[in-house]
Amino acid sequence: MIRRAEEKDIPGIMGLLVQVDMVHHQGRPDLFKGPATKYSPEELKEILKDENAPVFVYTDEADRVLAHCFCLFRQEKNSGVLTDIKTLYIDDLCVDEACRGRHIGQALYAFVRDFARSAGCYNITLNVWALNTAALRFYEKCGLKPQKIGMETIL
Repeated sequence: MIRRAEEKDIPGIMGLLVQVDMVHHQGRPDLFKGPATKYSPEELKEILKDENAPVFVYTDEADRVLAHCFCLFRQEKNSGVLTDIKTLYIDDLCVDEACRGRHIGQALYAFVRDFARSAGCYNITLNVWALNTAALRFYEKCGLKPQKIGMETIL
């Protein structure tokens, strides 16, 4: 049920990307267009080929995409301040709103956590918008803790 995303998954992924955008658009219409997606189908085709940007999908018995997780390997090398650790950054994790509450997100996150471990990563990081309280609660349930906090003032 959880596997690397393939080109055939792009329509399902695009639908989930709209859902993600709309959560952010509803909370911050000053920043997020709606409805929109952060990637085009053509960009997704290229991302799916990139070994440093694995994308995973959770599918049902009919192979329909119910959730996705976009990841990026990051590593600071020769930094004057930071240690040389390998990180798996979660760029986007979304479960179809019609399927939430079925522990799909937890299963997908656990899969990605195990993938990161097997790839030699030290940690997993991600960003979550403060307006997305459901996502904050979800990530806390998964054991994530704040690493840093971004702040703003609107002029």
